[in-house]
Amino acid sequence: MADASNTTATTEHKPAGFPPFKTETYPSQLFWLAITFCFLFVVLWRVAGPRINAAITGRRGTINAAIDGAAKARADAQAAQAAYEDALAKARARANALAEETRATLNAEIAKAKAQADAKAQDAMAAADARIAATRESAKSAVSAAARDAAIAIVERLTGDKVSADEAARALGN
Repeated sequence: MADASNTTATTEHKPAGFPPFKTETYPSQLFWLAITFCFLFVVLWRVAGPRINAAITGRRGTINAAIDGAAKARADAQAAQAAYEDALAKARARANALAEETRATLNAEIAKAKAQADAKAQDAMAAADARIAATRESAKSAVSAAARDAAIAIVERLTGDKVSADEAARALGN
């Protein structure tokens, strides 16, 4: 048992603890912090900084060029619109003058042509009515004949019996 008490006395150790909070390691932590900070500062200053600056400058130049181009296009469009509106106003005035002159001439011709057209329209309507009546009658007879022929063909196909044209017409009510 004497050995057991000696072992416990010698294996006692100090409580461990979080290394960054140990005051004994502060000088080495500060040294490595300074070296890491300097290294990262140099990398950002010499490598990343110029790349970021070049990208920002390039984008700014592109945006400014696009804005300048849009402003120029807008000014050109406004000038073109003003010229268009001016030409349109002149054309309207000229068209109105021509329209008044033409209107007076045409009113006289219209009255004369209207009388002639009315007479021709009456004749044409009478002729059209006659043609419509004739076409209606021929269409009725054609439809009846087509219905009769279709009935004959249907009966023959379904039953195999031949039906006369008179029987098919009576069956259809003609």
